[in-house]
Order: sequence, then structure tokens, then C-alpha cells
Amino acid sequence: MQVDVARLQGMLVDRVDGEVRFDDGSRAAYATDASNFRQVPIGVVVPRTPEAAVDAVAVARQCGAPVLARGGGTSLAGQCTNTAVVLDFSKYCHRLESVDADARRCVVQPGIVLDELNRQLGPTGLRYGPEPSTHANCALGGMIGNNACGSTAQRVGKVVDNIARLEVLLYDGTRFWCGETSDEEFARIEARGDLRATVYRRLRRLRDEFADDIRSGFPQIPRRVSGYNLDSLLPENNFNVAGLLVGSESTLVTVLRAELQLVEVLEKRTLVVLGYPSVDRAGDAVPAVLKYEPTALEGLDAKLIKDEKIQHLNPQALEKLPKGPAYLMVQFGAHDQDEADAQGQRLLDGLHESEHAPDVSFLEDPAIEDELWQVREGGLGATAHVPGHRDTFEGWEDSAVAPERLGEYLRRLQALYEEFGYSSDTGPSLYGHFGQGCIHTRIPFDLFTADGVATYRRFLERAADLVTELGGSLSGEHGDGQTRGELLPRMYGERLMAAFGELKHIFDPQNRMNPGKVVDPHPLDANLRLGATWAPAAPQDLHFHYPHDDGSFVRAANRCVGVGKCRQHDTSGGQVMCPSYQVTLEERHSTRGRARLLFEMLNGHGDGPITDGWRSTAVKDALDLCLACKGCKSDCPVNVDMATYKAEFLAHYYAGRPWARPRADLSMGWLPVAARLVTAARMGRLANAVTHAPLLRRAAVAAAGLENRDIPRFATQTLRQWFAARPEPGPGGRRGSVLLWPDTFTDCFHPQVGRAAVAVLEDAGWRVTLPRPRLCCGLTWISTGQLRTGKAVLARTVSALAPHLRSGGLVVGLEPSCTAVFRSDAAELFPDDQDVLRLRDQTVTLAELLTRHTPGYRPPRGDVPRKALAQVHCHQHAVLGFDADTDLLHDAGVEVEQLGAGCCGLAGNFGFEPGHLEVSKACAERVLLPAIRDADPGAVVLADGFSCRTQIHEFGDGDKEAVHLAELLAAMAGQQI
Repeated sequence: MQVDVARLQGMLVDRVDGEVRFDDGSRAAYATDASNFRQVPIGVVVPRTPEAAVDAVAVARQCGAPVLARGGGTSLAGQCTNTAVVLDFSKYCHRLESVDADARRCVVQPGIVLDELNRQLGPTGLRYGPEPSTHANCALGGMIGNNACGSTAQRVGKVVDNIARLEVLLYDGTRFWCGETSDEEFARIEARGDLRATVYRRLRRLRDEFADDIRSGFPQIPRRVSGYNLDSLLPENNFNVAGLLVGSESTLVTVLRAELQLVEVLEKRTLVVLGYPSVDRAGDAVPAVLKYEPTALEGLDAKLIKDEKIQHLNPQALEKLPKGPAYLMVQFGAHDQDEADAQGQRLLDGLHESEHAPDVSFLEDPAIEDELWQVREGGLGATAHVPGHRDTFEGWEDSAVAPERLGEYLRRLQALYEEFGYSSDTGPSLYGHFGQGCIHTRIPFDLFTADGVATYRRFLERAADLVTELGGSLSGEHGDGQTRGELLPRMYGERLMAAFGELKHIFDPQNRMNPGKVVDPHPLDANLRLGATWAPAAPQDLHFHYPHDDGSFVRAANRCVGVGKCRQHDTSGGQVMCPSYQVTLEERHSTRGRARLLFEMLNGHGDGPITDGWRSTAVKDALDLCLACKGCKSDCPVNVDMATYKAEFLAHYYAGRPWARPRADLSMGWLPVAARLVTAARMGRLANAVTHAPLLRRAAVAAAGLENRDIPRFATQTLRQWFAARPEPGPGGRRGSVLLWPDTFTDCFHPQVGRAAVAVLEDAGWRVTLPRPRLCCGLTWISTGQLRTGKAVLARTVSALAPHLRSGGLVVGLEPSCTAVFRSDAAELFPDDQDVLRLRDQTVTLAELLTRHTPGYRPPRGDVPRKALAQVHCHQHAVLGFDADTDLLHDAGVEVEQLGAGCCGLAGNFGFEPGHLEVSKACAERVLLPAIRDADPGAVVLADGFSCRTQIHEFGDGDKEAVHLAELLAAMAGQQI
């Protein structure tokens, strides 16, 4: 049926309480999930309430449009992508509507994120049990759609085991709550004679006809996720319609609300890690371990560990692993720590001198335990793009067998890898929920050529036959979607596939609910996001060289694997990305959403929504709220670097038409020049008077094209002027000479930071120099996409610093964003320039110099503050690190608390650009400003970033100003600056 898109859009706008988006950017952002597939949606609806979603489905029905409901969109089998009206519940429909702690139940809307739900349930001592590795960003609706599991399923089971009732909507408008159905309730429903009664009668007939087939044909294993849950309808399962609909992947109904069954929180835990000589031997040991009833039993091999080591992930935890190239992580939980430890000890005593005796690590440090779980949960990202390895893909990433056959399955699966040429020293790695026989892996499929895609198909067919022979399930967690839908007949046979088809017809006779998935699916090699016909436009005139992507912007734009870690809601874990998503909850303002638009911009399929390449306004609009914080460079599992991509895009977007640039780009990009002109002429006081007189300030910011906010005050004496005016160099020099970098912000706005640094460095025994010519790192030009100018400025700087660098001299950076240019951006702009590489390797932060290059240095302890709240600058977090600062302050007797605030929201030029003020303030108000307001009166606020200090000064309450590390150290030493 042909859909009248204009009519559909108009009716949705008129009737739905929500955001209706049929623009190219939104359609591009939702064209893929975390799978191998791509289908551009007709449009996107973001309902404000579940009732608004009902209205949206009603409009779609009137117009004959297919519907797909989704939450976090992290599905790996293609079930979250379709040419349909996509309902995104995650922005607004995320309420915890009620809690009954006595009954251990709660009612939620489908968009609520699992970690957020469990945070709100915290005071009750209860939680929702199933916890997939995407728990920080996966929505309950998606978990229900996929029948999600996670490591905790060892204790609590799958989602289907933890659902009391569902409120569902059929495409025809039928709406009802469902769950277990007694004979009496069935009779009451049937007596109504309505559409629900018709559905229930047909379901009972279906059950009765196929009951024997279901009992004999459904694998009796812990992780059977493939197919529909027809077993939930059996009398022994109390005709559970909610259980039937769990895992149906939006192909039968739209879930509006869910009543969840909750479990007790086990406050205490212990982790035992067992080492084995091979991953299949670890699999063989699983039944013996299961006798001790662990709460989680995960497995991983040395290839995953190697991949994480290459990418410097979770280094402390990796050091704690026992000997052996394969590991079982066995967790026990209890309300008492002694009991949890005793459970672990009983396991070790039982395995001692048995055929499954392992090498052992008994972990008792909760921080190390958490990090080791991150090793396991980070498997997908860690194995997707490993430097020097072939890229890997989903496709056979979650098959499952009975735990008793796991070792055998692993041996035969590895033999299949060998046969198809997928096995090598570098992969694929094997890991997963070994306690329930579920294996995760990513395989280096060739999805770029016709032969490669054909081999991909043959492998999946052979793998499906193997797991079926062993009595397993094609999917043990991630569902069928398009990847495995075509393979289901191999697992279930003709009779049960007929039952699945009849079930689909009962709920969705017009095939409008997520068509082409599970039943009557598209072929597993259709709709590929890549594929043999994928032919993206490959830009050649690049400014950055993308050394981590073989110099290819195409590879960079294809780096995102859709895991959605950028869609985080809680920064307590120390993650920065993605500030704008945290405020807007918009897919296109997540790192993933922007990456998807850049991928579509390359138009590799020729039918995409974005056809104007570097001139795309859709891409520009999506990048507009990117703060260029670089958080994704370190926090993203595959190290997407959106700040770099944004700068590259803006350079091309405005190429050849400089008049099109907003004034803010010019005023902020050329700030170093303006600041030098003002301060060199000693006109700081006059400039401050102009920019802070009410009427003149409004005129000044308007003329500069900036937001109406405070302009930082110019220094009346710059750092360079002060340094040149000193009667003689300060003491020191026994350790040699170090060059202090006078960045624009320190030099022209906060010279007291530089003066403090000079005092601290000289007191530590260094002779301090400043570069003679006025130089700049080029940051402001780079961040605004004025890359030709930025590169020229940076090249001049490198040339001037070359003699110092070639002699082995160190450069000390005080402003994190400028220091990060030297440590990261410069080498990506000039990867073959040896002086640039020297600059990268010889640039250090103040804390790094004092802790790593100043042997015997002891920080001052005079007038020590009891506590410091540290707002770590985004670029410091992403590029430089904060460990040296923590060590230094610890040695000084200062207790450091990192605020976990993410980006302050100013982010250099971002907060001054028109239209950004609201987002800028909202970022600061999420964590940073409330934490400062609630801080102990004696605590000092540390912020090395000029932007962070400026944001705190303008939007804080004024009683706590932030100081730089150099200022704190100087004050503790009693030095006057």
C-alpha cells in the first residue's frame, strides 16, 4: 500500500501530542540501530504520553503506514530499523508511575532507562532484575521487545520471567492490560464479545492446536529467546499473554506500560575469577560451577582482553586477572559480606584438585570488581574497531545452548570460524553469559563485496544448523529481527513456523507492525547498512588525516556501532559524553545520532535522505549543539571523535563562502588576535568598561553575534607583560629549563594562573621560560572549523618551538583545551611532521611535570584545604587525564572529589554562540552548580579550564569561585601571586 506521506505528516501534527519529525535529519538519525541493517523511516513521532502514542498509531492506521516502536535503539538484529513511522518513547514517556514495595511491583512507561528506574527504586531496597550490558541507556520498552537478559539473568531470569502485566495496543486500536489468565478471567473476557475477546479466543485455539509441538519443539534451555513465546500460553504457564508478547520486537503490539516484578537488592557481593587454558575448557567447567548457585557466571577469552589492552581500557582490572587465556567470572551475592565470601570459598574448595581446577583470583575490592565487569560489558565496543585488526560485525553474536554442551559448542564454533576464514590470532573473541550457555562474539565478516556477503550468508546458515543440532537457540538475548528471522525455520520447523505466522495474523493481520522482522522476514542479506552495492562518496580534500581510520573520513563516519553509550542519563560514573543529549534527550544530539547523519551524508546507497554532502543543513543542524567537548573521544566504546568531525564538516560547509559564516565564528575564532590587540595596547580597562556597561555590553555582544551573557574581563597586565617586567628571573634551574605555554586565556584573561604556575615551578627547582614571539595553538580557529587559518597558526607555533623541542625540552600547558591541541589535534592535522610529534610527546600538564618529571618533589602542605571539588575539563578528561592531579593533591593532603559533572556547558565558544545559552546553562545545572552550592564551606573548587571557571563565575551563587591547580598549590605554599 502506497502511503501518502504529506497527509500522514499533517494528520500526525494535528492529532498527536508530541513532536512529529519528517525532516531529513531525523529520518537519517533513525535509519539504523546497532545492527548490520539500514532502512530509512517514513517519519519519527516522539509522543509526550503513552496516550499520544495511541493517537499516532490511529493516524498511521488511517493512512496505512507501518509502525515501529523503539526505546534506546541499541538492538543488534535490525528490529529497530524500518521504513515505518518510528515511535520514540525515550524522550518523554519515561515515568515510574507507581511502586508497590510490599507486592514487589512497579508500573513504568516504556521509555524509562533501566539504571534510572533502579536509581528511583533505590529507597525501597528493590530493583528490576534483568540487566543487559547497556543498562545505562537501554529503555524498558526495548528490553521487553527483545526479552533482554544480561549477566544478572543467572539469578533472576529473562525479562519474560519478570513481567507481571503489560498494557498493549494493537494496530487496529484494541487496547488492554494482559498477564496470566485464569479460566475464570478468560470467561469474563470472552463474555464481553469485543476485539480483545476475539484475540483471546483465537490465542486459545492456537495454543490448543500447537501445544504438543510447542512442548517438543521449543529448546529447554535458559536462553531461548528466538521466536515468539508461544510456551507462555500453555496451561502450565497460566495462559500468560504478557509473557507471549515479551520478545515480539514490535511486530505484534505497541507496549504502552508495563507492570514489573522486582527483586531484592543483594547489597554485598564477592567476585571469583577462574583462569583456564582455553575458552572451551572454561565452557566445560561451567556445569561444575553452576552447582554453587552463583548470581552471575560470565566467560571471556584472552582475545577480548588483548583487544581491551590495545585500547588501554580498564587497565587496573586487567592486571588482577589470573593466569590463563580464558576466564570465568563467578559472582556471589548476599545481604552479608561474610556469607558472600563464604559462597566463593565453597566454590574454590569444591573445584580444588577436580578436573576443572582453575587458576584463581579472589577479588574483594568493589572498585576493581566494578572495573572488571566493565571489561566484560565493554566487549562489543572493544572488539568492533581494534587498531591493526579487521573490523567486526554482529550477525552471530548471541547464540545459546544448554550450559552442559557449552564446551562442545565452543569447539565446533571455532572450527566453523576456521573453515570460513574468520579465525586468526586477532579474533574473533568469545565471551558472554557462560552460566546460561549464551555466547557473544563479533566476526570479521566482509560486508563490502558480493563474495563477502555471500560467505556471510553461508556462515549464518551453517551456524544456525550447528546450534540447532545441539538443541540451542539462534538468539540467546538479542532477538531475531532481520538477522535471524530467515533462519528460524531451521530451528523450529514447518509446524511451529506456521504457528508463528498464525500468531502474527491474530495481532497484526495487515502486517503493519514492524514488517519484515521475525515472521515473513526480509532476507538476512537485504537492507544491509554496508553491502556489495554500498558506494559512499569519499572526500579527498580533508584537513585532518584520521590516522586511526587509515586516513579515511568514510571509515571515521562509519566508526559508530550504535551501542548508544552516548545516550547516558547519569554522569556519576565519570563519563562526559554527550552533554547536549543529557539536556535535550534528542537522538540527533547524541554522538550516535550525529555519526549516523555523517554516515548518511556520504550517500553510499544513493537513496538516502541527505544528498547535499558537505553543504547539508541537516548535518549542520545536528552538529550545532555538539559542544566539541571531546568526551566521546575517550568515553565512546569505539572512540568516535565528534569534535574533530564537526570541525572538518564546518570547514567544508563554509568553504568558498566565508560570508555565510555567523559573526560568532569570527569573533570567537579570532579571539586570540583581538585579545592580543586589546592587551598589547594596554586597553584592558577600557574594553572591560565597554563590555560591562549595561547598554554598551548589549551592543557589543550583538555586534559580535554572541549570546547576551557576561563577557570575560581582560587582564590589565598580561602574563607575558608581567613575566617580561620581572626585575630578574626567579630562583630555580637545578632541574633544568621548562617552557610554560602562555595560552590566550591564561595570558590575556587569567594571568594570575600563569603567575602562580611560575612560582610553583620555580619553587620546584625549574627555570621557567616563555616563548619570545606571540604564539597560539590555533584552538579557537580549529573549534569553529576555520581549519586553514588554524593550521597556519599551529604550524607557525611548531616552527617557533622546534629548537626547544629538538633539545628535549618540555612544554607545560595550563589550559586543558590548548594543551589538548598539542597532545592530540596537532598530530592529527600534521601526522608526518616530526616536530609536531615531539610537541605531542613533550607537552605535559602542571601535575604531570611535578609528579612524573620532578623526582623528589613534595607539594606544599601549608594551609591545606580539607577537600577539593574538581571540575575536570572535558579535554582534560578525554585527552590529558586527571590521575596525576589526583596523585599530586593526595600527596598534599587534599581529598579530591571529581564532580562527575560532565561538561560545564560553556565549552569554549559554544556557550557564547547564539541559541546555545539555554543548553549551556542546563548542562551546568545538571550536576556542576548544584554540587558547588551543596559543598562544604571549607571545600575549594578546582577547575583548570578557563571555560569551567567562567561558567561557575557567571552562573554560580558567587560565594565560591573556582581556582586553577597552580593557584591552589601557590596558596598552600604561602606565595603571593
